[in-house]
Amino acid sequence: MTQTENHNTPQKPLIILTAGGTGGHVFPAESLAEELLKRGYELALVTDARGKNNYRGKLSEITNYSVCSGALVGKSKLFKLKSLIKTCFGIIQAAFILLRKKPACVIGFGGYASFPCSMAAILLGIDLVIHEQNSVMSRTNRFLSKYASLIAQSFRNAKYTPHHIKSILTGMPIRRSISELNGNPFPATTDGLKLLVIGGSQGAKIFSEIIPAAVKLLPSEIQNKLSITQQCRECDIPSVENQYKDTSCRLTVSHFFSNMPELYANSHLIISRAGASSVFEIAAAGLPSILVPLPTAADDHQTANTKYITDFKGGIVITQKEFTPEKLAQTLTKLFNRPDELAQMSLSIRRAAITNAAERFADAVEQEIIARR
Repeated sequence: MTQTENHNTPQKPLIILTAGGTGGHVFPAESLAEELLKRGYELALVTDARGKNNYRGKLSEITNYSVCSGALVGKSKLFKLKSLIKTCFGIIQAAFILLRKKPACVIGFGGYASFPCSMAAILLGIDLVIHEQNSVMSRTNRFLSKYASLIAQSFRNAKYTPHHIKSILTGMPIRRSISELNGNPFPATTDGLKLLVIGGSQGAKIFSEIIPAAVKLLPSEIQNKLSITQQCRECDIPSVENQYKDTSCRLTVSHFFSNMPELYANSHLIISRAGASSVFEIAAAGLPSILVPLPTAADDHQTANTKYITDFKGGIVITQKEFTPEKLAQTLTKLFNRPDELAQMSLSIRRAAITNAAERFADAVEQEIIARR
C-alpha cells in the first residue's frame, strides 16, 4: 500500500471496554477484544485495582486504566457507605479518562468494577453498550441498561431487560480455541470413559466431597474404564487424591488446567456449575453435562442458565440439595451404560451452540458506531 493510500484510509476510532474481575465478565471481554482488534479498532480497558495489568491475552496487550469501585452489597451500613464513596470517586476518575480519550463508545460487561466507567459514559452522553452474560440480568446491568444505546444478550429475552432499549441476541463470546471444537466428532468410548469435573472457586469444595464418594458407588466395570480429570482447590488436592484411593479409576487432579480445549474435546461427560461462560463453552464443545447450579448465585441465575442446555436435551440438572453421592452414582451409571445416549446429547447441544458470538457482537457494535456518525 502506498503512503497516499494509507493516508486516505480512515482510522477506526477508540472503543473502551470496562469489566469486573470474574471470569464471566472477563472471558467475553477478552473474546470481543480479539475480534475488534482484528478489525482494526483501538481499544482500552477500564477496570479496578484488582484487574489492572492482571489480565492475560488480548486484554493485557491494550492500555489498562484503574478507577476506584466498590460493591454496594455488604455486611454493614459503614461498608456500603465506603463503597458508595469509592464508586462516586471512580465515576469522576472514569469521566476524566473518557474526556481525554474521546471513545466512540463504551462497552460494559457487568460487575461492580464496570459501574464507574459505564456511569461516566451515561453522564457524558457517550454511547454505552451493555453485555449481559446471564439469563437473568445482573443488578449492575439492570440499572445501567435503562440508559444504554444497545444491550447484547447471551440468552434470548434475559429477565429484567428494559423493553424500550434496543437489544440483540449475540450469545456468549467464548475463546476461539473452544468454539472451534464444535465440528469435532464425539470421542469413542471403546478405549474407556472420561469424566471432566470443573468446580471453580465456588464449586470445587462440594464437588471434592460428593464426587469421590459417588465414584466409590459405581459398578466395578465402570470404575475400571473411568478416567477422571478434576479441578479442585489447591489445599484440597491431597484429600481428594486420598478419597479416590479406594476406587479403580485413573485420576488427574489440579487447581488449574491450561489445556481446557483438549480436555473438552476428549471427555465424554462433564460435571460443572452453570455460569454463562461454562454453559456456552460446554455447548460449543458438544460435551454432555451434569450441571449443578450454584444456589447462592444472584437471583438464582445459574438455574435459569441451565435451560439453554436442558431445552435441547444436552445435559441433566441436579440441584445442590439433591446432589448426593447416591443420586450422582445413579445418574453416572445410567449415562455411562448408554454411550449412544451420550453421543446423542452431544449432537443435540452442538446444534444449539452459538459459536460466532464475538463476531455477532462486533458487527452490532460497528453498526451502532456507524449509525451514530
